Amino acid sequence: MILLAIYGYVRVSTAEQNEDRQIIAMHELKIPPGQIYIDKLSGKDFNRPAYKALAAKLKQGDLLCIKSIDRLGRNYNEIQREWRTLTKEQGVDINVIDMPLLDTRRNKDLLGTLIADLVLNLLSYVAHNERESIRIRQAEGIKAAKARGVHLGRPIKKPPENFCKLIRQWESGKLSFEEVLEQTGLKEATFYRRLREWRLSKGK
Repeated sequence: MILLAIYGYVRVSTAEQNEDRQIIAMHELKIPPGQIYIDKLSGKDFNRPAYKALAAKLKQGDLLCIKSIDRLGRNYNEIQREWRTLTKEQGVDINVIDMPLLDTRRNKDLLGTLIADLVLNLLSYVAHNERESIRIRQAEGIKAAKARGVHLGRPIKKPPENFCKLIRQWESGKLSFEEVLEQTGLKEATFYRRLREWRLSKGK
């Protein structure tokens, strides 16, 4: 089988995570930058824009490089299904850089295939289990934070100290709605929420 092209796939779970280590590994393999596809999304499934674009380009004989199996995905069944689709149905070779046993260009005999399948099953399970552990830890952390009264999500936008005065001026017609929004620094929806809270605190 003639190698047609080499591609790299890089994935991190969030925009804040750093993909440099994976990119360096791709550059060491001399993969052209235009043939490295990057997603910053969860590995729970393969519904990722860069991966879908990459999968659409892969042809028989091409080589796909990934740093580790959990960069491909973190769902056991999904990893197994995608691996079979790429290697068996499309004839694509895969090189898992951190695990030389998962380089489909090597050991294509029955024993080599058996060992690769066993390693793939094990690492797919580890990747899936780690995702479940992360999800559980996140849920426990959120629950503990809520129990401590920690606010989660966007910071609460508080009204200015002269909010009461500005409301009086707006209600009396001295300020327009646009002016009161500008002076409070609040968005319309937030302004009305703070207004309701203020009125409730005043018994109105």
